[in-house]
Amino acid sequence: KRVVAIVGESGSGKSTITKLLTRHYDPTDGRILIDGIDLRRITLNHIRTKIAVVSQHTEIFNRTIYDNIAYAKPNAPKKDVISAAKKANAHSFITSFRNGYNTLVGERGVRLSGGQQQRLSIARALLANPEVFIFDEATSSLDSESERSIQRAIFEARGKYTILIIAHRLSTIAKADIIIVMDNGKVVELGTPSELLNNRKGWYNKMHRLQRLGELRK
Repeated sequence: KRVVAIVGESGSGKSTITKLLTRHYDPTDGRILIDGIDLRRITLNHIRTKIAVVSQHTEIFNRTIYDNIAYAKPNAPKKDVISAAKKANAHSFITSFRNGYNTLVGERGVRLSGGQQQRLSIARALLANPEVFIFDEATSSLDSESERSIQRAIFEARGKYTILIIAHRLSTIAKADIIIVMDNGKVVELGTPSELLNNRKGWYNKMHRLQRLGELRK
C-alpha cells in the first residue's frame, strides 16, 4: 500500500485517470486491471465502497459538522466519527467551536475555511474506510498552512490505504513513494522523487526548479 502521485500540466490527463478508476466512463481501448480483474467486471456500487475521492470541490451540507462527517456512514458509532476527525487533523478546530461537533456549517460550509472544509471531506472519506484514496487536486486552492495540514492528514494514512494523489503543486507530493509524470495523455516519467529530481532534463526537475523560484520570489 503505497502513495502514488500523478503530476503534469493542465490538460495532461491527470483527472481523466480518476474518472476511469471510478468508472465515470470506461476506456475505449485497452483495459484497467485491479488485482488482475478488469474494472468493467466490477459493479459501480462495489467500486465506490472501495474507492474514496477527495477533490478540490468539497461537498459540504447545511447541517452540523457531525452530520457532514457521518454522511459516509450514518449509523457509525460516535467514537468512530471522532476518530476519523482526529485522523484528518480536524478534531482540534472542531472542538474550538462553541458547539463543537454540533456546529452548523451553513450553506456549502460558508462558516468554515477552505482548509477546514477539506479536512471534513477527508474525515468523511476515512469514516467510509475505503481501500483506495484518490486526492484529486485536493490542496490546489488552499493557502500554505492549510495545505500542510491536509498533507499531514494524507501522509498519516500511509501504509493503511493505497493513496493516489493528483496534484499540480509539487510540494504536495514530495513525500510520495512513486511519481508518475503525464504529458498530453501519456506517461513521460516514472520514479521516486529523488530519481526524478536527478534527471536534469526531465519535466519534473524543470517544474521543481520553476516552482521553487516562484516561492523564493514571493
